Parts: sequence; C-alpha cells; structure tokens
Amino acid sequence: MLLDILAETGAAYCLIGGLAVNAYTEPVVSLDLDIVIAVEGVERLCDSAARRGLKIERFEHSINLTSPKSDLRIQIQTDERYQAFIARSKLKEVLGYEMNTAAPEDVLQGKIWACSDQQRRRSKRQKDLADILRLIEANPNLEKLLPAEVRERLG
Repeated sequence: MLLDILAETGAAYCLIGGLAVNAYTEPVVSLDLDIVIAVEGVERLCDSAARRGLKIERFEHSINLTSPKSDLRIQIQTDERYQAFIARSKLKEVLGYEMNTAAPEDVLQGKIWACSDQQRRRSKRQKDLADILRLIEANPNLEKLLPAEVRERLG
C-alpha cells in the first residue's frame, strides 16, 4: 500500500533504517519501515494515507503510519538531516519490492545518528550498533566513516 501511495503522490523518497541495511546485507526481519520523504511531498502523502484508512501520528521528528490490517510500522523521518539522502538514493530490491534506498554511506550515517541518540531506548541503540556491524561486514570500506566513539562501542 505504501508504494502505491508513493506512486500516487509522486513524492520523492528513500528507504532508511534497518530495511535499508537489508538492501546491502543479509536480510534480518523487521516490522519497521523507516523512510524519508521530500519535505514538499509529506502532507500530500499523509492525506493519501488517511484516505486509505491509515492511522497518522505526528511526533517531533517523525510521522508514524499504521494500519489495523498490518503489523508493519511505517515511520516517516522528518529530521531535515535526512533530506540529502534522497538525491543519492538508488533503486534496490528490499523484501521482494523495488524501492529507492539510501546509499550505503547514508544508511550508515543514519545508524550512527540513531545509536548516538541518548533519547532512544537502549535496546534500539544496540540494534543500531548491530546494523552498523552488518553494514561494515558487507561493505568494509565504510569502516573508515565511523566516529571514534562508535568504533569503541563496537569493540
């Protein structure tokens, strides 16, 4: 349904987060679909989602979309740091669907921001570190992009 809404609204977007990690590594199951939408397309997308019966919840740096018919949790990241990721995104297959997906360097940057965010639950930050390891194992050249404090936490 989300891909239909994206096509209908013409919103520029890219996948970020754990499912984006899956585009570049061996997939791990996740019920979270994290995405960044070009600022000018966010309201149009939310209007279309509401017409299709999705519940919309707004937070300081995100908008969550949920459906009573699905366990999938869609989170639209509204932090403007992610906007530049859209222009560098690539069409990748993720769980059988072709989606614009942030470049590996950008996925890594998002995970670095997430694991460094002390407002996030500790368990989420640990998962972010695991995702960073998965990305580096699949793309060893990314390791040079890690800040020292993240490198230390990885051991």
